[in-house]
Parts: sequence; structure tokens; C-alpha cells
Amino acid sequence: MTPKISSKALQRYTDGPASYVPRALEQPTAWQVATAFLNGSVRATTTPGCPAGCLGVQGSLAAGEAGLSARDTLAAWRDNGISLLRERFRRAVDEGDLPAGTDPGLLARYLMTVANGIAVQAAGGATRDDLHLVADMALRHWPRT
Repeated sequence: MTPKISSKALQRYTDGPASYVPRALEQPTAWQVATAFLNGSVRATTTPGCPAGCLGVQGSLAAGEAGLSARDTLAAWRDNGISLLRERFRRAVDEGDLPAGTDPGLLARYLMTVANGIAVQAAGGATRDDLHLVADMALRHWPRT
């Protein structure tokens, strides 16, 4: 049997545990977007009483050959998150909130990579406090104007 992620399940996840993403994108500065995004990732992946980690990451890692459709669906979902961040950071560059010459796509991928790593670490048992320290460390290298 081939595993398949239903669009209804993914929409529920997007509207539930991953709902921090659109809220983060509404923040007034790129720094605040990044902070809200990483802190939201930590909260979502370490909520007591919920499975640790992230559907979009864990589902892809465990899919195997039989789950290529599910893996591809989840990869597209993650790529959409990168696109949303990229567009927000492009606007921040245009508005002078990020330094000229900042690559919005690279910055978006950087944040998503850190968030995905947070999810993997959470699934492996890392604590919320430890993962907040990771998010804080990642933000120390944020481009400033």
C-alpha cells in the first residue's frame, strides 16, 4: 500500500500546528518575522501532549520508496513556506529593512533549514529550552542594516 498525505490532513496541519507561519509573515520587520518563525517552530514541535517534530519533515523522512507521492507533496508544502518567506524578505530588502544585496531566497532557505533541524531535534527528544537556544543562536547572524 502506498502512503498518501491527504490534502485535508495537510490543510488541518497548516491551520493548526503550522499556523505560526502566516502570523510570523505579518510581523513588521524581517527580524521579527524570523524570530516569530523560529520561535513558532520550537513551540509547534515541542507542544506537550502532541507528537514531537513536524509532519512536513518527519513524513518525508519516513516515506521510503512506497511513499514518493507523500514525500513529494510534503516537499512542495515546505517549498511553499520557503517561497512565502522569500517574498517577505524581498519586500524587506526593497523597503530597506534588510541590507541591499541580501539574497531573500537564501535567507528564506536558511530559516527553513534551521526550522527543519529544530523539528528533527524535537522528534529526537531535545527540550523546548534547548531549541530556543538554537533559534537564538541562528538569529545572532541575522543581516542588519
